[in-house]
Amino acid sequence: MEIIQTPQEMQQLSSRWKCEGHSIGFVPTMGALHAGHLALGRRAREENSRFVASLFVNPLQFGVNEDLSKYPRPFEEDCQMLRDAGCDALFAPSAETMYGISTHEASLHVPHTYVEVAMLGEVWEGVVRPGHLRGVATVVAKLFNIVLPQRAYFGEKDFQQLRVIEQMVQDLNFPITIVPVETVREADGLALSSRNAYLSAEERAAAQVLSRALCEGVARARAGESDAAQLGVHMQQILDAKPQIYVQYLTVVDANTLDSLAHLDGRPARILIAARVGQTRLIDNMPL
Repeated sequence: MEIIQTPQEMQQLSSRWKCEGHSIGFVPTMGALHAGHLALGRRAREENSRFVASLFVNPLQFGVNEDLSKYPRPFEEDCQMLRDAGCDALFAPSAETMYGISTHEASLHVPHTYVEVAMLGEVWEGVVRPGHLRGVATVVAKLFNIVLPQRAYFGEKDFQQLRVIEQMVQDLNFPITIVPVETVREADGLALSSRNAYLSAEERAAAQVLSRALCEGVARARAGESDAAQLGVHMQQILDAKPQIYVQYLTVVDANTLDSLAHLDGRPARILIAARVGQTRLIDNMPL
């Protein structure tokens, strides 16, 4: 596995591969890899002749009081996991090489150029974490122009992020296919996340109610309940059993527009949830 640190080197390698007739599958990450990331990597490895990952803790997508400084960075462990997964190249730039400024300056949102997806980026996470999805869209656009993939793989756990990127690719005519990959879960249902490492044992036990509440909503919808407010009541009852859980939002949305739904009417829908478990913020979702 080649480890590449500058955009110019990465572009040159990708351009050479494409001239040689290779297809490039791309998995962007912020490191602290887990089985969810590896599921993306397996798809990229299976569906392309070259598999590229990136590892970059993007300061633009962290708010002022968020966990940029303490975000886990086990670089050597991540590299070994990617080697084992058959990764051909890892793009691991610094903030200086990505933005031309320091990590601290980037965290203050100093760069001159941003990518912002209106509407999809302004609800839910866009309200709770102002600037977060703008930071995601900006860095992913840059990574696409650097890595030059034919396909890019994103987990459905971050469903709003996935929809923002899909819309960006459509609107800006990136010649890239976005491949969604189903959420990977622990045996008790908790969605895999790098932030799960922040949970204490007690918080970890409480966190499983997030997926239990989502499963309850899905089960009731399958049984014929179409009133979104009623689904929310039943899910909230499960969440209320754990005092460590503070729900920021719990909503049923149109899976394409992310608009709230009052009733299930046959169109694709998702239940979205964001909650704090102690001091750790987790998100999850399930399709209806």
